Amino acid sequence: MIALLIALTGCLPTLQAVNPNRLPSADNWGPNNSPLEWWYVSGYLPEEGLAFHWALFKAYAPQNWQIGILNPALFFPGPYHASHIAVTDLRTDQKIFEERFDFRTDRPRGDSTVRYPPLRMEQGDWSLVQEGGSYRLSAGPIQVGLTPLKPAVVHPPGYSGTAETGRMYYVSYTRVALEGVIAGRPVRGEAWMDHQWGDQLGYQGGQATALGALWDWFGLHLSTGVDLMLYRVKDPEGEVVQLVGTATDPQGQIRELRNLKMTPVESWTSPSGRSYHLSWQVEADGLDLRLEPLRKDQELLTASTRVAYWEGPVAGSGTWLGQSVQAKGMGEFVAGPYSPPGSPFDLFPSSMR
Repeated sequence: MIALLIALTGCLPTLQAVNPNRLPSADNWGPNNSPLEWWYVSGYLPEEGLAFHWALFKAYAPQNWQIGILNPALFFPGPYHASHIAVTDLRTDQKIFEERFDFRTDRPRGDSTVRYPPLRMEQGDWSLVQEGGSYRLSAGPIQVGLTPLKPAVVHPPGYSGTAETGRMYYVSYTRVALEGVIAGRPVRGEAWMDHQWGDQLGYQGGQATALGALWDWFGLHLSTGVDLMLYRVKDPEGEVVQLVGTATDPQGQIRELRNLKMTPVESWTSPSGRSYHLSWQVEADGLDLRLEPLRKDQELLTASTRVAYWEGPVAGSGTWLGQSVQAKGMGEFVAGPYSPPGSPFDLFPSSMR
């Protein structure tokens, strides 16, 4: 048995954590040999009264997870995939949420694909496919074409998180033209497209110690053509460990927001009993902005990733470099682990939550 375990250990994939001294390439859209990786498209379309997001996650069983003498990663070396879609209809005051997930060994089942170049991601009949310089997102009620309006950027300092929470490299298309059909309605507007990869399990002495980071995040389009990314990273106890913000100008040049402050103004308690900060005052050099949710009841409780989070459209107003601006976009606030009754698969053992 021991000889077999040693032999199997040699079959484990080589997974790479983030090197904080090495910036990623803005052209890196994966897949990467990282413990965690995800892709994300979201948008708020005020003219149609709709907001949406789609995400695909790829994760490996933690290689240091032990159950007695057994390491489950030896028997499940292939990646686990999960997809989320959500659509909010502000006209009818409703949201829908769907998710898909699988667990693959090194014997492909054929229902999940992540390839690049060109970028092609599929889980069943949900897909994001690169077509030249554009993309086609097809996932249930979301059927849209996406064309980046600015080059991809690396968000300074190149990653989110810390050594304790784990870090994720972070690149984006901050403004993307969108056209197609969502929830049966023709739509046209702008979206945001993210890619992050790294290790958000958190390591101390080479051992995973926590599920990873919590966060409060905004992807915003200003009326001046500037795009803002705001990211408040917290450890599993809720303490803020990193505060990062960037501004991408109309020409696609990105810079860090200096002296950033993200101050919660108003909280909301969901039907599940979790609390989320939804109204915010944001300040930085040249920036003063108040942000509000457009619908409060946007909590998502996921069986696939076993996380509770709030995702929805936000809007606000304020000033940027002395000029009055309007802001619109999406907010994402992660509350922490969620344990659905009867979930068929638990990606992380209870000792790591």
